[in-house]
Amino acid sequence: MANAKCEAFMKTLKYEEVYRQEYRDLAEARASIHRFIEKIYNGKRLHSALGYRPPAEFERSLLIPSSSQPPEQTV
Repeated sequence: MANAKCEAFMKTLKYEEVYRQEYRDLAEARASIHRFIEKIYNGKRLHSALGYRPPAEFERSLLIPSSSQPPEQTV
């Protein structure tokens, strides 16, 4: 299963970033791919496994306490 997820990521990376760019050198390619992963893939792109939310939004939702849980009671 992990291999399939990795292959899906690589396909997305190639079709949405690499094949659309012409890099001058390896440094530019690395910088551009890094930017794509951080800004687009993790920041904006919707992921079905995360309820069609971007990973950054999904992670923020884990840090915010849910309002459906009752507050802690002190004794």
